[in-house]
Amino acid sequence: MGRTEYLNDPTAPKANTLIPASNLLVVNDEGEILLQRRRDTGQWALPGGAQDIGETAGQCAVRECQEETGILAELTGFLGVYTNPNHIVAYTDGEIRQQYENTYIGRPLNGQPTVNDEADGVRWVAPADLDALDIHLSMRQQIGDYLTGTYPYLG
Repeated sequence: MGRTEYLNDPTAPKANTLIPASNLLVVNDEGEILLQRRRDTGQWALPGGAQDIGETAGQCAVRECQEETGILAELTGFLGVYTNPNHIVAYTDGEIRQQYENTYIGRPLNGQPTVNDEADGVRWVAPADLDALDIHLSMRQQIGDYLTGTYPYLG
């Protein structure tokens, strides 16, 4: 399923869903951040996705990270709640979501970065190398909040 993201774009379609999602910003012992390159947009992003019924937001973040990257991680902190009504994600099936993401901080326990159906690239990225990657502005905000220590973000 393809998707198009809009941020502060007056031509964005109107949202028709609001679905809680969780991201996990995983940092290894070298200070590198785990990123995946999304197959549907080609952009690098934190692992994350929609919360399932029966799981907590934190469990969702851990599950999505392992599914999308091959890395099992544990939660070590909370970065923030990101709910910008001007961040719209339109899917090819007609769903148009308003952003609602709980973003956690974690550390890796085991596993190796592994590509999959959702990510055609998975790797550890040093903060100094982030600017060279195509990263959506909403993800840049979350990573930037972590790197500058401006969390928890509750916006």
